[in-house]
Amino acid sequence: MSETIDDLHAQMEAAAEAMDFEEARRLRDRINLLRAGASAEDVADIDTSGLVRQQPGRMGLGTSQQRVTPPKGWKPPPKPDPMTRGHSRGRTPKG
Repeated sequence: MSETIDDLHAQMEAAAEAMDFEEARRLRDRINLLRAGASAEDVADIDTSGLVRQQPGRMGLGTSQQRVTPPKGWKPPPKPDPMTRGHSRGRTPKG
């Protein structure tokens, strides 16, 4: 199997140098399938054109959370004035 992967890797590099990126992509996908444990006969017959590579950040902790979209016309509330932080309303200092 290692010999097959090495051959496919050399073919992939040759295709990339020849600017044939579709062939290089197809060979890369075949190499990945072989490394994942698929048999060489199965890999030769598989069409990998519909496979989509995983995007960074699309899997892991917190990815099952829904993205909240605010309703139309919603505006965020104004930020508090930092000069009034820690002061309560209605109280006047004793003097």
